[in-house]
Amino acid sequence: MITPTVGRKVWYRPNAYDKLGPGGMQAYGEQPCDATIVAVHSNALVNLAIFDHNGNLHKRTSVTLLQDDAKANEGASYAEWMPYQTTQAAKHAAE
Repeated sequence: MITPTVGRKVWYRPNAYDKLGPGGMQAYGEQPCDATIVAVHSNALVNLAIFDHNGNLHKRTSVTLLQDDAKANEGASYAEWMPYQTTQAAKHAAE
């Protein structure tokens, strides 16, 4: 498990609701959006500042941060650590 802290980068996976309307996120294909943790509620719940694929800033509160082997609920948006971060955390845990 990686402890989330303010300022850490994560990937945000938007759901269909995030993309609705004129102010919706522009997200192309399966690519994640860039996000920064701006507040931490727990190891699995964070607030995010998110940039969509056009560079527009969006904010989301109480976003699920998937940890370890956790799976997202069907159709839900979520945040996840980047592969490099999980690889580094695994290396440190093995030491």
